[in-house]
Amino acid sequence: MFGVLKDYYQRYLTHPQAVLLLLILLGLLLLVIFAAHILAPFLAALIFAYLLESLMKKLERAPPDSGRGRALAVVFSFFLVLLLFACLVLAPLLLVQIGNFVQQLPDMVKGGLETLHKLQARYPEFITTEQLNELLGKLGDQLTSIVQNLLLKAVGVTGSLISLIIYLVLVPLMIFYMLKDKRLLLGLLEGLLPRERSALSQMWMELDSQLGNYMRGKCYEILIVGSISYLLFALLGLEYASLLAVLVGLSVVIPYVGAFVVTVPVLLVGYFQWGLEGSRFTILVTGYLVIQVLDGNLLVPWLFSETLKLHPLAIIMAILLFGNLWGFWGVFFAIPLATLVKAAINAWPSREAESGGT
Repeated sequence: MFGVLKDYYQRYLTHPQAVLLLLILLGLLLLVIFAAHILAPFLAALIFAYLLESLMKKLERAPPDSGRGRALAVVFSFFLVLLLFACLVLAPLLLVQIGNFVQQLPDMVKGGLETLHKLQARYPEFITTEQLNELLGKLGDQLTSIVQNLLLKAVGVTGSLISLIIYLVLVPLMIFYMLKDKRLLLGLLEGLLPRERSALSQMWMELDSQLGNYMRGKCYEILIVGSISYLLFALLGLEYASLLAVLVGLSVVIPYVGAFVVTVPVLLVGYFQWGLEGSRFTILVTGYLVIQVLDGNLLVPWLFSETLKLHPLAIIMAILLFGNLWGFWGVFFAIPLATLVKAAINAWPSREAESGGT
């Protein structure tokens, strides 16, 4: 056993490029674990700057060739318009719908309890009165816990508003300077790395190619799925159409799990608004299923035909692993993190490969 470990160590962990990759990956891991809350604005700005950089490159190549300055002005203005729309139009609308939902939640709970009692009276062989009361007691405890958590979060709303204001000021500033001084910043970063970094360059090239296409494709998918869902909900007159459409759009970021989780509130709102016998509820269920089928079988293959080469099992394992480590954000960034691991494995050098190449 010791000989096997020694051979593995000499083959994969003694190469200078492997040591460099290992140190960088460990450094990134330590930063995420111990300084994620401090670096959160920087990471958010880095993600947005990375997405906007593709637009910058297209504008720089488009005639007339006016250089990076004009491209920066157009792209950053476009970003500010989207940010203002999100803050002044979308966010207030969502807050109003969230408030209305919280106000109507007791009525929904009451309707749900009445439905459960009717089902128990109609099918007493499946669930007894004692079992129903036990179930309702557990649901009551869960609702009490949820309300208490909401109240605790409401107490800290002032701090949240201050953090939000800081984000709204600092993040756009950092995005602007990241786009404006990209070459300067990359030059400073390259100066900190050793000259021989072929494995790191290979990992970055694969990560940049696959992850960039994935992130841009996901942005398009969120907009398309969210917009079509809003049209369906609005035409049917479904309550909380904007809130539910945003949830459906964001659900595509989490494969397999997101669509299932968001289906529950969509169907519950439709059920409490129209009941099972209404034609609108049938149209809602049918239309929502059509959107999910078209997204999975038409839109996703079209957007991601040349992007990630991750097996579905690897994606599920990444969601479980990173979700357990970092909660919601671990699930949210599971695929990008899995792509980073895959790129590092593919670029990892070994003494055996080096000797074979010579």
